[in-house]
Amino acid sequence: MSLHGTYDTQNIFAKIIRGEAPCYTIYEDDDVLAFLDLFPQSYGHTLVIPKRAEARNLLDIDADNLTRLALATQKVARAVADELQPAGIQLAQFNGAPAGQTVFHIHMHIIPRHEGEDLGIHGRGKADPAELEKLQKRLQARLQG
Repeated sequence: MSLHGTYDTQNIFAKIIRGEAPCYTIYEDDDVLAFLDLFPQSYGHTLVIPKRAEARNLLDIDADNLTRLALATQKVARAVADELQPAGIQLAQFNGAPAGQTVFHIHMHIIPRHEGEDLGIHGRGKADPAELEKLQKRLQARLQG
């Protein structure tokens, strides 16, 4: 898909927001949802999406929803950093298919980075559901505490 286009209300993130598709939620409020990536590039790879913005990418989202998304991303990234103690945190946000975007609902990637560890290729390997559930509980507890 190109950089510009019509928002598809049937994209997987829209379905997750509506409760039509499952996810491993670690944080949710009225405006945003954060959940573990099923095809992580590293352990703890998390996605943060706005719930009230039908925006395909950074060019489409309004300032209020973008602000809420940024603040939630910071909050979740802090929890991931505190819980997993990575050497770094990579934030990524892609706009358009040529830039690497595969789901056309704006979202932020929070990717923990560790010294000497290369990133996996996104979408190649699916995470173990039992491991996702364990990590989900740890991060939920961290975010509620």
